[in-house]
Amino acid sequence: MSDALTIQVYEVVGSVLCVASDDGQKVHDRIAAALREGRNVVVSFRNVNGLTSAFLNAAIGQLYDSFSEGEIRAKVRVEDMEQDDLVLLKRVVETAKAYFKDPERFSDAAREVLGDDDA
Repeated sequence: MSDALTIQVYEVVGSVLCVASDDGQKVHDRIAAALREGRNVVVSFRNVNGLTSAFLNAAIGQLYDSFSEGEIRAKVRVEDMEQDDLVLLKRVVETAKAYFKDPERFSDAAREVLGDDDA
């Protein structure tokens, strides 16, 4: 991926803490724009000291709504991420793939758990 666009998460967010979904959305928008242009993307987490699933869902997870798993695997690479955060990212990705494969099933399950028949 020598011709890849490198997105420095720390620079996009402006903080060592990546916790808010709004910040994750900023990262997502940059990744998605590059993918739409057919570019490879390196997402660097250098200097990031804290991540949440909310941030990763927004930044990475929702890519699976617009792009195929194959395209994401071929064109997006994550670097400079702590081992614990890689485990969290894997969980976010697996959940996103399952959700976008069958979103109605997730909605039905949420309604059942929350007891909301009107949703």
